[in-house]
Amino acid sequence: MLNKNSFFLLAFFWFASPVLAANQIVVVKISGAINPAVAEFVSQEIHQANEEQQALIVLNMDTPGGLDTSMRQIIKKIQSSHVPVASYVSPSGSRAASAGTFITIASHIAAMAPGTNIGAAHPVNIMGGNNEQETTMEKKVVNDAAAYIRSLAQLRNRNSQWAELAVVKSVSISAEEAMRLNVIDLIAGNVEALALAIGGREIQTASGPMILKTGGLEIVNHEMGPRLKMLDIISNPNVAYVLMMIGMVGLYFEMSNPGLIFPGVIGAVSMVLSLYAMQTLPINYAGLLLVLLGALFFIAEIGVMSYGLLSLAGVVSMFLGSTMLIDSEDPAMQISQGILYPTLGLAIAFSIGILVFATRTRNLKKQGGADGMLGEIGIVKETLNPHGRIHVHGELWEAECEGKIMEGEHVIVESVEGLKVRVKKNSL
Repeated sequence: MLNKNSFFLLAFFWFASPVLAANQIVVVKISGAINPAVAEFVSQEIHQANEEQQALIVLNMDTPGGLDTSMRQIIKKIQSSHVPVASYVSPSGSRAASAGTFITIASHIAAMAPGTNIGAAHPVNIMGGNNEQETTMEKKVVNDAAAYIRSLAQLRNRNSQWAELAVVKSVSISAEEAMRLNVIDLIAGNVEALALAIGGREIQTASGPMILKTGGLEIVNHEMGPRLKMLDIISNPNVAYVLMMIGMVGLYFEMSNPGLIFPGVIGAVSMVLSLYAMQTLPINYAGLLLVLLGALFFIAEIGVMSYGLLSLAGVVSMFLGSTMLIDSEDPAMQISQGILYPTLGLAIAFSIGILVFATRTRNLKKQGGADGMLGEIGIVKETLNPHGRIHVHGELWEAECEGKIMEGEHVIVESVEGLKVRVKKNSL
């Protein structure tokens, strides 16, 4: 029988012994820009894999780059992970540019598929400005990024000199060159080949050194949930721009025709979503202000008779603002011209159409009530001498005139005084 000391000794070894790792390799797909939605998704997956003590996490990447804060959030999760993380740039034709380069170098295992490339990690100027002349602040950002990627490369025993050049000089290399220069660990055609190739390797995780045992393990693919997928979609520059235009047109429609509600709701929701997306993009805030200023010009046209000058100013302002809205040399981070010009044209056309509609509606309102009676032709129903009754606008009105007008004759309304109209004989 076990004595008391033996019982405590067994209990100690039971709780102190490491739990056997789960028999799965979790593949997390990253396609597109690194934004807050992607960062949240990857962070959740790394956290869950650590909770379940999975064997390996594979970040299957194809990215043009993205937001610095989101990139650093992912890297922090990788560095604190007890489960090894492998960055895998695939399929063929994919890339790990900018933020993707940082994430690849920071991972425990760095791999690429044939026909892929990595690099071009120069920081994007988020605040906009002159690309030809770096400011002091921009130099600080570049130096900080260079030091950061150099430290990541040294931590993983990778080529820190090339990593720094990727930031400072925006150099980019193929998978084969990356393998030769010790930027990555291996080239693999698919995830299965990757899992077989890294088996037996010793790596350093947050819990210390460990030997990978990945051969023959089940491979599971995890995708974004509906909420994160929606946030990822609206972070696309083209989608963000379309949402901003819809938001401005909707709010403009509501302001010019108060009480319609539906356009205002759609406009407000679209504008909030677009502003969320703007934080993930290299926005030139001078361009954004010009777009908003153009919308204000259209709104001012409703209440100010400028004979179209404010509308013209609105068109010019929105056009200039839209063309300079995104400040990036990377085509993947820019608004497509096939989206930019049609969307801008439709937004301006809708705004002008709403302006014309609102102006006509305002004029129609004047045709009702007392003002709408002026100049109307009626027929005498009770002889005016000088008082009597006439029929005008489908109603009987008390009327007066100078002189006498016989029943059945036509009269013209000259003025309205309370519930009585003053008329004169229609000589035509």
